[in-house]
Amino acid sequence: MGDCLGAIVAHALVLPDGRIKKGHALTSADLERLKDAGLKTVVVARLEKGDVPEDEAATRLAAAIVKAAEGVEAAIAATGRVNLYASHNGLLRVDAEVFCELNSLDEGITVASLADDLFVETGRMMATVKIIPFAAGEEMVERFEAICSAKVALTLLPATPHRVGLVATKLRSLKAVTMDKTRRVLDERLALSGSSVVSELRVEHSVAAVSDAIEAMRKDVDLIVLFGASAIVDRRDVLPAAVEQSGGIVHHLGMPMDPGNLLMWASLDGKHVLGAPGCARSPAENGFDRVLARCVTGSAPDPDYLRGLGVGGLLMEIHSRPQPREETS
Repeated sequence: MGDCLGAIVAHALVLPDGRIKKGHALTSADLERLKDAGLKTVVVARLEKGDVPEDEAATRLAAAIVKAAEGVEAAIAATGRVNLYASHNGLLRVDAEVFCELNSLDEGITVASLADDLFVETGRMMATVKIIPFAAGEEMVERFEAICSAKVALTLLPATPHRVGLVATKLRSLKAVTMDKTRRVLDERLALSGSSVVSELRVEHSVAAVSDAIEAMRKDVDLIVLFGASAIVDRRDVLPAAVEQSGGIVHHLGMPMDPGNLLMWASLDGKHVLGAPGCARSPAENGFDRVLARCVTGSAPDPDYLRGLGVGGLLMEIHSRPQPREETS
C-alpha cells in the first residue's frame, strides 16, 4: 500500500470514517486510513510524463474555446469538467464541424453544447468540456488549443434592442381578449432582447387597412410584426399583399417548423417584417421564436436557412390549437 502515495484513486472508497473521492491524490494520512480500515489493495492511476491532470486540462480547453468566443464564461473545473455559461442574453451559434474536429482528437477529450441557433438567457449553461480519464496528453491539449485559436467553436451573438411596430387585424370571430393576450406574449418575447412595442395598430383584415398601418409606423420602428386575424394561406393573402403594396418584399412564406409553419418573412426599407403564425399567440416555443431571435441579433434569416429548419423542426404540441396533430387520450 505504501507505493500508492500520490497516486490517484480510480474509484470512490467508502471507509468507516468517511469517503475518499474518485480522482483524489492519496496522502500519507489517507494511507493510514486505508490501513486502519483493513484494506490491503486499492485501484489507483499514476500520471506519466506529458500527462495534464484532468482539471488543469479541462480548464485549458475551456479557456481556448472562450478566448475565441464572445459572451461565453467558464466555471471552475471539477472532476475533469468545466461548464460554459452565457454572460448575456443572445443567440447561440455552434459550429458543428469544429465540434466534430475537437471531439475527434482523442476519445478522452469531449466537448458538448446545446443545439445551434437557440436564444439563451444570461447564466444558462451552453456547453461543457469533460476529460474522461484522469488526465489528457499535453500534445492533444495543445492541438485542441490550436484548433480553437484558428476557428470559433461557439459564440453568443448579442441582441440589439429594437423598436417594434405591431399591426394586428380584426375579424368578428377574434375576441379582443385574444388580441390583448397576443400583445402581452409578444412583449414577453421582445423583453429578452431589450426590445419593445412602440406602436400598435389594430385594423380591419384588409390589404388597404394593413398597408395604411404599415405606412403610418414604418419610419418610427426597426421591426414590424403582423398578426392576422386569420392565417396566411398564400402570397396573395392579406398580409403578404399589404407588404408588397407598401413597397416591401416578401422573401419567404412558410417554414418547416411545427408549430410555426405559417410564418412570413419580408422586408421594408431594409427592416424585417414578420407575418406571425397563429401559434405565436402562445408563449410556447414555436418557429416564430427562431426567426425573431435572428432578426434582433443581426443574423438575418434567408430562404436556405428557413428551409433547413425541418430537421428538429417538429416541436412540442400546442394542445389549444384548433386541429392538434395528434389526439390525446
